[in-house]
Amino acid sequence: MTVLVLGGAGYIGSHTVYELIDQGQDVVIVDNLETGYKEAVHPKARFYQGDIRNRAFIDGVFDQEKIDAVIHFAANSLVGESMTNPLKYYDNNLNGTKVLLESMVAHDVKKIVFSSTAATYGEPEKVPILETDRTEPTNTYGETKLSMEKMFKWVDKAHGLRYVSLRYFNACGAHKSGNIGEAHNPESHLIPLILQVPNGKRESISIYGDDYDTKDGTCIRDYIHVTDLASAHILAVKYLMEGKESNIFNLGNGVGFTVNEVIDAARKVTNSSIPAVITPRRAGDPAKLIASSEKAKTILGWKPQHEDIEEIISSAWKWHKSHPNGYKSN
Repeated sequence: MTVLVLGGAGYIGSHTVYELIDQGQDVVIVDNLETGYKEAVHPKARFYQGDIRNRAFIDGVFDQEKIDAVIHFAANSLVGESMTNPLKYYDNNLNGTKVLLESMVAHDVKKIVFSSTAATYGEPEKVPILETDRTEPTNTYGETKLSMEKMFKWVDKAHGLRYVSLRYFNACGAHKSGNIGEAHNPESHLIPLILQVPNGKRESISIYGDDYDTKDGTCIRDYIHVTDLASAHILAVKYLMEGKESNIFNLGNGVGFTVNEVIDAARKVTNSSIPAVITPRRAGDPAKLIASSEKAKTILGWKPQHEDIEEIISSAWKWHKSHPNGYKSN
């Protein structure tokens, strides 16, 4: 089976490529390297540098490669930036997906797994969030991802292009080899930000509000190891290859950890004090965001292997300690 991974030089994309190749699959990567890194590309994958908004380019990839299924990670994903520059998100996320789907239809490629987000739900009405819950995004990023899902739905109805959309919150951790990991610029994710303190990159970690209605007053979030996310994407490809219908699945640990719990776990893992500073709440931060993944476990047979927060942080620390500047020369 040949799988095309769009955004395969990015964080979750590169880990998915590593898992696919470990399972003996043939992998083609497309990435424009806007936020991905050439160093994250698996040496056994065929790499094409280019942009999915370029119809001639993406047609060329489909002409050259016999693709059985696509996994789509190629999107901008910073919530804050999406609110200050919404048209960038409509152009890259929605327009890019439109051009991609036109090319897929033209080349009769009819299976796609989509990296969506639990930001499609907006403020949750209840926790844990179910796939049937209301979708009312509170930011442009979530809105474009939801619009992409709807694009897949209507293209499926018109052309029989089957899709699986995976909605999840916080990817974290790094590959067991320590060769690839999380490297964003600017960094916005909690665990790598915390680990910048013992790595000498910042003096303290900021906690945005400690007066939420949670057990210790700090926000609760769902954290999933990136390798577990990768395995879910691969299971979704297999589900589609078996001829199953289009579907949407949440991916979550179903429990959630407070910001304080994550910082405490990082202190244990790194054997460092990691000073924390309480700062005002950020606008639009819900107290609890936890997704139920019972549907994915039942239908896809997904079983997360890395649910312990200290184990997750240990894998991240192995990467960040040996790559304090990410993929740049250290």
